[in-house]
Amino acid sequence: MKFGLFGGARTTPGGMDGYRDGYDAYIESVVEAEELGYHSNFLVEHHFSGMGQVSASLNLLSFLAAKTSTIRLGSAVVVLPWHNPALIAEQAATLDVLSKGRFDFGVGKGYRPLEFDGFRIPMEEATARFEEAITVIRKAWTTEGRFSHDGDYWRFDDIIVEPAPTQKPHPPLWLAAGRPESLRYAARENYNLFLDQFQTIDVIFERLAIFKQALAKAGRVYDPLGVAVARGLVITRTDEERKDAIVKRIQHLEMMNAFGRSTDGKTQSSMVSDANLRKAAEDGLLIGTPDDIIARLQRMAKEGIDYVLLSTRTQESLRDFAKEVLPIFT
Repeated sequence: MKFGLFGGARTTPGGMDGYRDGYDAYIESVVEAEELGYHSNFLVEHHFSGMGQVSASLNLLSFLAAKTSTIRLGSAVVVLPWHNPALIAEQAATLDVLSKGRFDFGVGKGYRPLEFDGFRIPMEEATARFEEAITVIRKAWTTEGRFSHDGDYWRFDDIIVEPAPTQKPHPPLWLAAGRPESLRYAARENYNLFLDQFQTIDVIFERLAIFKQALAKAGRVYDPLGVAVARGLVITRTDEERKDAIVKRIQHLEMMNAFGRSTDGKTQSSMVSDANLRKAAEDGLLIGTPDDIIARLQRMAKEGIDYVLLSTRTQESLRDFAKEVLPIFT
């Protein structure tokens, strides 16, 4: 199995020191993760939350490219409906060049109504905007010389995108998906797949089965390293630590579920967790002693999951995982 990191810097809004300290700590954690043997680091993109979440993900990944040498660096995800696709193609290709071909380009449609409202982009346009943007980006990276595009949202006349990415024909494409139609789209359009960290493992298995069936229909062979499952990681040594971690996870799920729903309740993301928050917290995490976590990972491996992205609030957990769990699977 391969293990990577998933998440972003945890900053404290309201002061420059809080932002800087958060970014510095995050950068140090990724550098150490490379030394510990982790395969990759995937970075989120979010806006307008007021929680100091990373907004300029490609900028931060470019800085990380200069600080590291072997760990793969990925976006999870760049939300294409909010961006000019020609600019994103240039920025992502530049990152691929600077990282010497270590960039994984994760993209998505977005799931937080608050963010679409902030950008004044109707959320019902997300799919159409996403599909047009990725068409432009693929064309930018695979066309020799200049090209044009005349679409519903973007028009480009006789342009050339520079630099060309190091990886050919382009960096690996990853799609965050959860709904059956999105899973089938990912298989059909030749994406690798992100499965989110908030669902129970049984839901993850159900979504993986849909993706595998769609791969077969599309004539693609299932690659276990082409599906990355994000999981929260909490290593606990006592029952009290476990109980405390579950309570904190439930609180986190309540907040994330609120982000994934529109205020009128008519729109709900596939990332919204099981209504039974205790079940979602206990079953959606890699939680417990190292032996407990090894057992959970072995269950995932039996279903063909060989790539897990870890989200954790402490660097100590990543060190303990690298020491007590990682050797079992490598």
